[in-house]
Amino acid sequence: MCHITQRSSTFSFPKIRSIFWRFHHTSTSHWCSCSKTISDEKYQDPFQLGKKDLKNLYEDIKKELLVSAAELKEMCDYYFDGKGKAFRPMIVVLMARACNIHHNNSKEVQASQRSVAIIAEMIHTASLVHDDVIDDANSRRGKRTLNQIWGERKAVLAGDFILSAASVALARIGNTTIISVLTQVIEDLVRGEFLQLGSKENENERFAHYLEKTFKKTASLIANSCKAVSILGCPDPKVHEIAYQYGKNVGIAFQLIDDVLDFTSCADHLGKPTAADLKLGLATGPVLFACRQFPEMNAMIMRRFSKPGDVERARKYVLQSDGVQQTTYLAQRYCHAATREIRKLRPSPEREALVHLTEMVLMRDK
Repeated sequence: MCHITQRSSTFSFPKIRSIFWRFHHTSTSHWCSCSKTISDEKYQDPFQLGKKDLKNLYEDIKKELLVSAAELKEMCDYYFDGKGKAFRPMIVVLMARACNIHHNNSKEVQASQRSVAIIAEMIHTASLVHDDVIDDANSRRGKRTLNQIWGERKAVLAGDFILSAASVALARIGNTTIISVLTQVIEDLVRGEFLQLGSKENENERFAHYLEKTFKKTASLIANSCKAVSILGCPDPKVHEIAYQYGKNVGIAFQLIDDVLDFTSCADHLGKPTAADLKLGLATGPVLFACRQFPEMNAMIMRRFSKPGDVERARKYVLQSDGVQQTTYLAQRYCHAATREIRKLRPSPEREALVHLTEMVLMRDK
């Protein structure tokens, strides 16, 4: 699939119509097995394998956020409570080990590589704080958002503070290449947010727009963090590209499944309101696929589901269509691309854990 394995982070899809049509009309015998693609090979549990490198992760983050202002400290501690799965840092340390083993059979994670994992989590959290302000969200990870408790202005400042602390930690690594790679993430986050605020009338451009936004807002952080630790652990540019492509494809798949869960998971289980994207006026994968079967959705997409009843009608159309299944199938294709990339590295428990992680992305329910 040319649009999955391309090397550029920009999505230019000259054949998006034929690709879209092919995904839309793929028989159910192909996509229905997407949640059962684990082979007979014995996989390592990614969370268990990465656990020792992530010990005291949140305590170390709080050290980076050392601040005398009691209220600001309370706001930072609110999200860095140690209850998250640390999905992104876990990928980063596993990639670090996999690349180190591939290069010189080193089984240790360098301090600078672990710093990248810390920085990745800080950038991610800062982006969530800012997203919640932009979206006027009232819940995140099953609890109230910063903007609901402390107000929008203080929430923005808290997000800025976390981002500035991440930048200081990044500068401390002292590698200009790593600084360049990870600051690209911050640029992509901003550009992705602007993409999300816009929309395309042409349906092929609309799908490309959606995938590019998905890369910039979600996958860029994982892709560039993986690339950064590969640069620190191995001098081979081919390995850097493998790490980047793995992270990009897993990141896009993760967001595609997130967009599916917005239609299929209950609010209590998901930790945030369902149909949230529709309420924000966003047309995600399930909506774009459903639009092929229900063309009347085009008008709703262009007005960003702003008329009374639009959200309910759009959700009904999505669930009546095969939009959810086709988006899940598309996520599977991205996961397969990630697996092909990571298998280019020398065999190791960490490599197999990263393979297993692609399966976990597809099967997650929140």
